[in-house]
Amino acid sequence: MMAENFTSYFSVTLSFLILALLISTFRILREYERGVIFLLGRFYRVKGPGLIIVVPVVQQIVRVDLRTLVMDVPTQDVISRDNVSVKVNAVVYYRVVDPEKAINQVEEYHEATSQLSQTTLRSVLGQHELDEMLSQREVLNADIQRILDKQTDVWGIKVSNVEIKHVDLDESMIRAIARQAEAERVRRAKVIHATGEHEAAGKLAEAAKVLAREPGALQLRYLQTLTEIAGDKSSTIVFPLPTELTEWFQGNKKAGQ
Repeated sequence: MMAENFTSYFSVTLSFLILALLISTFRILREYERGVIFLLGRFYRVKGPGLIIVVPVVQQIVRVDLRTLVMDVPTQDVISRDNVSVKVNAVVYYRVVDPEKAINQVEEYHEATSQLSQTTLRSVLGQHELDEMLSQREVLNADIQRILDKQTDVWGIKVSNVEIKHVDLDESMIRAIARQAEAERVRRAKVIHATGEHEAAGKLAEAAKVLAREPGALQLRYLQTLTEIAGDKSSTIVFPLPTELTEWFQGNKKAGQ
């Protein structure tokens, strides 16, 4: 009786064990997943997507996600080339293009990419001045992306994009930038005013040459000025003296001498 019970118990246990082995043999990988298969500890091949077979005990599988991952780079303290301290953070978009390298060439590819992004961000931005950080983000993003993509290629990682999110300044630096911007606006206003004065002086010089060639035009200008003065609410009226009369007086004076 005990022997029969033991045999029955062993059969049930063996059946469950075989069923568990069969279940663990078949794996289903989604379209964006790949399975890195190891055979007795050695790399065998990459499988997926769909239904795959993994021999229990003999083979092991490591799942790898091939979708684009978004990684937020923590805020970094950066000293620019003109010795300004700023706080900068960014976001990095990357994905695994070679699952075998991502598993075998680096321990944790996500953590490794994060640390590399932080050091690269500080290194690249430290080579530029503050004005460039604020006005040339597209160029800086491209430089950081190119460096990261080159260094992570041996890990089977493709860095597709890098975006600098914020460049934070302290209050004193913000006030200094505001004063600089105000001084720049004043300088531009003075340059524009001086340019206008220069152009106006040139036009006046040309008008003077025309009036000098045509005495009648000068008389018309006198009459126009008289009309403008008469239309004003002024008690004083200035009458221009004709140039011909002035010349006549000058001629008589010379003749009397």
